[in-house]
Amino acid sequence: MDGKHLEKLGKEAGFSKILPLDVGTIELMPDVRRMCESNACKMYGKNWSCPPGCGTLEECEQKVRRYRRGILVQTIGKLEDEFDGEGMMETEEKHKKSFVRLHDMLISEFPEMLSLGAGCCTRCGTCSYPDAPCRFPEKKFSSMEAYGMLVTQVCQDNGMTYYYGRGTIAYTGCFLLE
Repeated sequence: MDGKHLEKLGKEAGFSKILPLDVGTIELMPDVRRMCESNACKMYGKNWSCPPGCGTLEECEQKVRRYRRGILVQTIGKLEDEFDGEGMMETEEKHKKSFVRLHDMLISEFPEMLSLGAGCCTRCGTCSYPDAPCRFPEKKFSSMEAYGMLVTQVCQDNGMTYYYGRGTIAYTGCFLLE
């Protein structure tokens, strides 16, 4: 599947931006993983897609290094002001729906792909972690941060804008394909 076709699918899924991702530019950083451990999002240790359930940073590194090619996807939203929590949540919800839609479009072509979104996996209403295995491991996705990626750096290294100015918010994810 070529880049033009992937871009077309990304637009159909609802993303604002889709760009090729050079997996060689990805650096997994212990400092980013430590941000997860601070549990600011309240998901640490509560989901198979978040640390420690998604594996150690070394295990994540092994998974990422199996891939050579991927795509970055982004949803950009407009905000009334910097306190527009409703606008932020609406954009996040749109991003997650687009992310699941594109994942489901790509899985037959790339059954071994690694999907890394914004925030933890929300496929199930309640995650089975840690009491039982993931119910849908082929549909599960972690966040880029859970894998130790500094999203601003991944965007910069691959020619994708991260900040679009006042009154905007952007959610970014990626699919590692081959």
